[in-house]
Amino acid sequence: MLFAMLKMLQLRFIRGGLSFLGVKRISVISAAYQSTQRVEYKPIRKVLVANRGEIATRVFRACTELGIRTVAVYSEQDTGQIHRQKADEAYLIGKGLAPVQAYLHIPDIIKVAKENAVDAVHPGYGFLSERSDFAQACIDAGVRFIGPSAEVVRKMGDKVEARAIAILAGVPVVPGTDGPIMSFKEAHEFSNTYGFPIIFKAAYGGGGRGMRVVRSYEELEENYQRAYSEALSAFGNGALFVEKFIEKPRHIEVQILGDKYGNVVHLYERDCSIQRRHQKVVEIAPASQLDPQLRDRLTADAVKLAKQVGYENAGTVEFLVDKHDKHYFIEVNSRLQVEHTVTEEITDVDLVHAQIHVAEGRSLPDLGLKQDNIRINGCAIQCRVTTEDPARGFQPDTGRIEVFRSGEGMGIRLDSASAFQGAVISPHYDSLLVKVIAHGKDHQTAATKMNRALAEFRIRGVKTNIPFLQNVLSNTQFLHGIVDTQFIDENPELFNLRPVQNRAQKLLHYLGHVIVNGPTTPIPVKVKPSPVDPVVPMVPLGPPPPGFRDILLKEGPEGFAKAVRQHKGLLLMDTTFRDAHQSLLATRVRTHDLKRISPFVAHNFSNLFSIENWGGATFDVAMRFLYECPWRRLQELRELIPNIPFQMLLRGANAVGYTNYPDNSVFKFCEVAKENGMDIFRVFDSLNYLPNMILGMEAAGKAGGVVEAAISYTGDVADPSRTKYTLDYYVNLAEDLMKAGTHILSIKDMAGLLKPKAATLLIGALRDKFPDIPIHVHTHDTAGAGVASMLACAAAGADIVDVAVDSMSGMTSQPSMGAVVACAQGTDHDTGIRLEKVFDYSEYWEVCRGLYSAFDCTATMKSGNADVYENEIPGGQYTNLHFQAHSMGLGNKFKEVKKAYAEANRLLGDLIKVTPSSKIVGDLAQFMVHNNLTREEVEERADELSFPSSVVEYLQGYIGIPYGGFPEPFRSKVLKDLPRIEGRPGATLPSLDFTKLEKELKEKHGDDITPEDVMSAAMYPKVFDEYKEFNSQFGPVECLNTRLFLDGPKIADEFEVELERGKILHIKALALGDLSKAGQREVFFELNGQLRSVLVKDTQAMKEMHFHPKALKDVKGQIGAPMPGQVVDIKVKAGDKIEKGQQLCVLSAMKMETVVNSPLSGIVKKVYIKPNMHLEGDDLLLEIE
Repeated sequence: MLFAMLKMLQLRFIRGGLSFLGVKRISVISAAYQSTQRVEYKPIRKVLVANRGEIATRVFRACTELGIRTVAVYSEQDTGQIHRQKADEAYLIGKGLAPVQAYLHIPDIIKVAKENAVDAVHPGYGFLSERSDFAQACIDAGVRFIGPSAEVVRKMGDKVEARAIAILAGVPVVPGTDGPIMSFKEAHEFSNTYGFPIIFKAAYGGGGRGMRVVRSYEELEENYQRAYSEALSAFGNGALFVEKFIEKPRHIEVQILGDKYGNVVHLYERDCSIQRRHQKVVEIAPASQLDPQLRDRLTADAVKLAKQVGYENAGTVEFLVDKHDKHYFIEVNSRLQVEHTVTEEITDVDLVHAQIHVAEGRSLPDLGLKQDNIRINGCAIQCRVTTEDPARGFQPDTGRIEVFRSGEGMGIRLDSASAFQGAVISPHYDSLLVKVIAHGKDHQTAATKMNRALAEFRIRGVKTNIPFLQNVLSNTQFLHGIVDTQFIDENPELFNLRPVQNRAQKLLHYLGHVIVNGPTTPIPVKVKPSPVDPVVPMVPLGPPPPGFRDILLKEGPEGFAKAVRQHKGLLLMDTTFRDAHQSLLATRVRTHDLKRISPFVAHNFSNLFSIENWGGATFDVAMRFLYECPWRRLQELRELIPNIPFQMLLRGANAVGYTNYPDNSVFKFCEVAKENGMDIFRVFDSLNYLPNMILGMEAAGKAGGVVEAAISYTGDVADPSRTKYTLDYYVNLAEDLMKAGTHILSIKDMAGLLKPKAATLLIGALRDKFPDIPIHVHTHDTAGAGVASMLACAAAGADIVDVAVDSMSGMTSQPSMGAVVACAQGTDHDTGIRLEKVFDYSEYWEVCRGLYSAFDCTATMKSGNADVYENEIPGGQYTNLHFQAHSMGLGNKFKEVKKAYAEANRLLGDLIKVTPSSKIVGDLAQFMVHNNLTREEVEERADELSFPSSVVEYLQGYIGIPYGGFPEPFRSKVLKDLPRIEGRPGATLPSLDFTKLEKELKEKHGDDITPEDVMSAAMYPKVFDEYKEFNSQFGPVECLNTRLFLDGPKIADEFEVELERGKILHIKALALGDLSKAGQREVFFELNGQLRSVLVKDTQAMKEMHFHPKALKDVKGQIGAPMPGQVVDIKVKAGDKIEKGQQLCVLSAMKMETVVNSPLSGIVKKVYIKPNMHLEGDDLLLEIE
């Protein structure tokens, strides 16, 4: 017989030759043959794995190493899974069945085995691995079951019978029911006897399914129902048993291996205490700091129990160890465990090989597996990388893996499922993506290797638990102490997750979105950006020369102001970085282009008084349309221009907004702005309302900034017929501002109304009255007289005038820098600026301006216009109104709009017109044009017309009190019984709780909220939320050049994107796919030489296709699905009154049920779901009002 067996083995060839393991088999046959028991050795030639994913692949690899042919089975949902490709053959099972049910369909699996000459079936873990009827069905079909006998599987799978066997074997157990409970009543009786806490467990399966801890009678029934439902779904049987729950135990399990001879060995223990919802997250072998005597008791009891039942093949005996080192048997898993890998690493025993050999009839001694030969070698740690989001309670995430790069290297083993680029993670199965196993000489070494490997992973497209695992591996208790099953619950800092940047893939999503849907920022004129890039002039190496900021830092605001006043010659403030592009390019110039020219400015314009680069409209537009952080702009420009003071526009009590804010918000804003590099605060109020201005001045002064009080100019002090805003008015107001402590006095001529004669009168009077204060004049060049007026101001005693570089000057912008510099050369007002550097500076902006063609005012406005002296429209607003008129098809009526503006101004009492008062006049003007109303008609019908809200709020006093009071009886007619505000509007507002706001922002957007973010949200709550949502989806778009940002790449375009210094992406746009049934297009790129693709929703096509609505995050009553999944139960209906925390519905995903609770109290307005409906994440469940 032995000779015949040897001959048979010699006929087994692998790829033309006898395998090494085949030789090894021959060498040990004689030992088996000489055993005292008769052994029937049957070599296995073909194995079917009745499982999927990672474990199927693991078994296939072992079979291939042993020269055994492999067969895979797969469900309809798993046609793209990698385990199909790893097998020699693959067959569909469970056609028409639910995804999990397909792998539980025993007849189909047996049929595949019989029809394809399968010798043996390996069940893997989960699914049918602990079903005795499946083991028996295999035997009945003449197919070997690689595992224990069907009878042992039945006994061990029945938790109650396994418990009885343990008691018989003398192994300690936890108090529990003698058999599966059949009703809620039995659970109630058990809790009466033993008290709480108790735990429900599935009687016919493990892995945390059907397991629920109950701590009170109130929780009992709900948890019983959930546990029963989960067990039924996962194992096909909802039977449960209940036992006393041991608080804070260690979960230690012992790996056993038995053969058909009655030999049983243990392969030491694993510590599986790090769990979440009773599912293991990290496993360690051997258990850290385990008492050797306790180890001996655990392993001895495991072997004793296995022998008691006649156990063969691989299995695990699980114990709980309490704080007194007492151990209790809890169950036997009669199968291979997910964490078998760590045991293999420390013992050098291939458990799957051993399983197959035992199933063939080999004995453990034949395999060299004697207890004395099994030794522990070092330490191994396994982390289960799953597609779960720790930030959202480990909710499973689904979708397409867009990027997959693994961590590898010495001491790292990867057992993966379908972890590859393009893989689709469905909600139907377990969320395990890849098992990472690290092996080192000790616990700390293994943890270090694991941490390094996890840091190398790059997984994009789905959320993973890697950041959480990294926190576990860095935890001091994990590294140096003992962990128990409450480790995760008692260490909330594990959830302080470091955000995953994912910058490259997010940028591809943005570029793909622009390719498919066009620009994300509104484009007023359909003009493409210029194909020419601006060239930055040569910049010398080394730091820039000292400037006025050096004086400010050394001498402080008072010393700085004194130095400015004593300076010989005219000083200039450059508005190119803010007001110039606000007036000409709709405030759309990006930080990217400002940063490029900044070093040149720092080196060649160090004698500028300041650069105006922040505040005003640039603050909200940066977030609203450019998706940039305005604070980051300030920080980056400050780093590049350290020598020139920065100036910002502060709207008094309105800060950088258009409404009133609590006083502490204005003070805090100035403080944070100063900390981030702002120097000079030009404080103004749109009505010159002194209380509002003083608040802003005090806030800027307290922050340590230079206070520049700005008087907004209107009218004409040289015209005796203009009797409201006279020379005395401005001088008296200036005196009030001087008393309030301003360091610099400013005239803010927003409409460009200050003619040379008026300039001479006004500045001359101020200089005579206040000889020691620096005087600064700001104007717009709408009429074309700006240069003349600024020279007149200089001659009358002004210290500083505002200019913009030539190519960004004129029209509604500021006067030309080059013109002022040239005209002042060789005079007492010489600016000291080299004209040739102005030309270089201008050339950059001339080309750069072409990138913003879609926003350029010259698209509709070809010149300035002296009629501004009549209508008094501020420069930036003049541009905006011109755009609006043309976009609405009213370009030929712009003259009528301007005339209406002048009439509206008179109606409102002849206002100072600066944002936001200018907007009020503009709104009323457009209202009059739209309704064909004259000034007289508006006055006559004021009590019946529906005015714009901005007009009504102005008349109520929301922005302050205008000079000369409100117009009557117009005001009373409009307001009727509406409330009126007396005094400073913001004085009665309660202080803003910044701590509370920060907490709310972190809950909404994550923990990476900065003090600057808090201020942005305080100023513009909705705009900030939208900005953060955009960045979470598309990443740091500010690193894209402007052409790519606005227009995206063309197919075949190649370009580079610098994420940060030394990190450059090389990108090529490859192709655009067809529209899918889901309304998406696949956009293909090459990124750093590797193929990448992103799926982009075609917004136009989506409008024509029907999809389940999504919950809007900013609508409080809309409740969205917290994860993809299937609706199991709906607990409310429309019209129901519900309380906060009440259960709304139950969802099931990846075999785990989740209860969705109401975040607020109210009445259910509408339910959008039905039972068994499949949902995607954030799909709208219901509305509450």
